[in-house]
Amino acid sequence: MKQYAEQVTRRRLHQPVFRASVIRAYETRCAVCHLHHGELLDAAHILPDSHEDGVPHVSNGLSLCKIHHAAYDQNLMGIRPDNVVEINRDLLEERDGPMLTYGLQQMHGGTITVPRRKLERPNPEALAFRYDQFKAS
Repeated sequence: MKQYAEQVTRRRLHQPVFRASVIRAYETRCAVCHLHHGELLDAAHILPDSHEDGVPHVSNGLSLCKIHHAAYDQNLMGIRPDNVVEINRDLLEERDGPMLTYGLQQMHGGTITVPRRKLERPNPEALAFRYDQFKAS
């Protein structure tokens, strides 16, 4: 039996512009794996929207494919202030299928691609804050 409920939600009105700006700055590529399919890319916030300094500016965003965005948000992947990718130690030791091996484990130690324009590059202080959260988890 199908059932439905109505709900009220808060939408971030700035999100479509933020997404478009971040994806454009990264030339429609994942900063981690370079996937070039816009429909599979997200604009990930470095400092979350809920954070006081979580502004919708390109320097607070990363163009990430869906798998890397989810890993970043769940602190399974961290990005150091020097733009180096780290994967959670437990994930590095886990044995699973090719998505884990090629999609995450092999990204460990790599460097993200950043926008050409300096003003659009990830804010190092924001990356440091998020990296500290990754290390603490």
